[in-house]
Amino acid sequence: MVRIRKARIGDAPVIQALIEQFAARDEMLHRNLAEICENIRDYTVAEVDGEVLGSCALHVDTPELAEVKALAVSPNAQGMGLGTMLVRSLVTEAEALGIAQAYALTYRPTFFTRLGFAVAEKSSLPHKVWGECVRCRKFPICGEEAMTLSLVPAATDADMTPSDTDAREPVAR
Repeated sequence: MVRIRKARIGDAPVIQALIEQFAARDEMLHRNLAEICENIRDYTVAEVDGEVLGSCALHVDTPELAEVKALAVSPNAQGMGLGTMLVRSLVTEAEALGIAQAYALTYRPTFFTRLGFAVAEKSSLPHKVWGECVRCRKFPICGEEAMTLSLVPAATDADMTPSDTDAREPVAR
């Protein structure tokens, strides 16, 4: 059984181990345990029968823009759809936050294209998104593709009329 949930601090070493498998092959940036702990609220994990086999993060850069990053699925769990479930979960989270656009920097653009992302010019993204890239030995010519997805932010209670809100909430008498 697959469960997608927000990461907990106890998941940090597993998240780091998942990421390191790909970082060792130069497919992802290395992330130390302290960095993962500092950003644990960004991470979502995929659990299969109680074991964390995938992780991904949603990092908000600006009020309009968030990055889907650090997607890592255990090699023995690939093909189960965990990556797709993780990204879809984070897209839903970004919409709920009111974010207008998500992006990813990836060596696997086909994966993101299947999820509705489109190839974009790296130069179309604000300079702020390159903060982690400068740590990479491949910077500025790394071969990653920039992928973007326009989002429809979810309606909030503030966007609803009082009658809409009343219809959703139970009334106690």
